[in-house]
Amino acid sequence: MTALRQSAIKELEKIPEDKISFLLQIMQGINGLYDDEQSERKEAFVRLEQLRKKGTVTDDAAELALYREEKYGG
Repeated sequence: MTALRQSAIKELEKIPEDKISFLLQIMQGINGLYDDEQSERKEAFVRLEQLRKKGTVTDDAAELALYREEKYGG
């Protein structure tokens, strides 16, 4: 157990019994936020992967020329 964790436990032991439920709610909220943040990152990555264009272009210069011709008229 780290010194920081031991210090936190000592402070927890000093808290009156009627305040522990409040502290417990805060701790659960912090853990929930951390878990939510991790899952949000994973979900965002999955969405980006789904949106990512699968590369079918083999000649970038030809594609650019075609785009310019369509947009500006050749």
